Amino acid sequence: MNVIDLRSDTITHPTDAMRQAMAEAEVGDDVYGEDPSINLLEQKAAQLLGKEAGLLTASGTMSNLVAALTYCHRGDEVIMGDQAHMFWNESAGVSALAGAQVRLVPNDDQGRIDPQDLAAAIRPRGNVHMPPTTMVCLENTHNRCSGAALTPQDTRRVADVAHEAGASVHMDGARIFNAAVGLEVPPSELVKDVDDVSFCLSKALSCPVGSVLCGTEEFIGEARRWRKMVGGGMRQAGVLAAAGLVGLDTMIERLADDHANARRLAQGLSRIEGINVDPESIQTNIVIFEIDPSIGTAPEVLQALAEAGVKVTPSRTQTLRMVTHRQISGDDVEDALARVSEVMEKLGATRSS
Repeated sequence: MNVIDLRSDTITHPTDAMRQAMAEAEVGDDVYGEDPSINLLEQKAAQLLGKEAGLLTASGTMSNLVAALTYCHRGDEVIMGDQAHMFWNESAGVSALAGAQVRLVPNDDQGRIDPQDLAAAIRPRGNVHMPPTTMVCLENTHNRCSGAALTPQDTRRVADVAHEAGASVHMDGARIFNAAVGLEVPPSELVKDVDDVSFCLSKALSCPVGSVLCGTEEFIGEARRWRKMVGGGMRQAGVLAAAGLVGLDTMIERLADDHANARRLAQGLSRIEGINVDPESIQTNIVIFEIDPSIGTAPEVLQALAEAGVKVTPSRTQTLRMVTHRQISGDDVEDALARVSEVMEKLGATRSS
């Protein structure tokens, strides 16, 4: 039985073209700024996103941390949504390493932050009793909100409030190209109102490693020092940048295939008894669905699916997540749906007996 791995787009393998580019990559010492492949990748990424400069990092988590280190002093406050990846899945790096306090405001089911909630949460500089708000974080697409994409208008409304208060706006754009393809908007349009943006090469773009942080020349210059401090100076990492260049050239437009497969997956799941999901809410490549408690718990269903050769991840207490990617075909989607249906039927029968 073949295993259908829907845990994440992080499990994708590099393409043959990437492997060839990696084997042939020109390299140098990047800490000295002498790796031509990295320099080219950073320039290309910045151009695509309409920013002045870029910085290759080891991961999206490192990019987000480096942004916080660049903007924040110890004792500052960072505001982000209560479903933010930076809060849930990055080991509290903003607090532990940047020394900043995290304040949460609600995300709606589309991953948006209400500008009024943000305005009420921001704390001014100069009051000795309060940590000043120096950084506001957005996420696009939104991981825990079924891959929902923020529109340029969504981002601008939040950025205007943050900038009025003197806070910088960081975009965790791990899947920003999914958002651009899903909304049919240039990626630069999605991030024109934020101060910086990070995106992952190692997710839907299928590269083996890496993230790129983009912003102003001044911001990237300071971020480069923080990257060095946290161990991110990778020397001859042009072999990784070469894969990133291929990813940016060849993997963005095909993300529409992943989105179509995700909608197909959601439509099929919605017809299975014991599963609740709205196919119309799926914009990109992430499908989060709820398990009816009468069938069992999410961990029970996850385990049964694993035994049936379908790998998924837990999301919340009673929800599971599936992510489509380059290595999931339309046939894989149909096969997965058949296995999920069989598992749910068996679990339901066991509960009712």
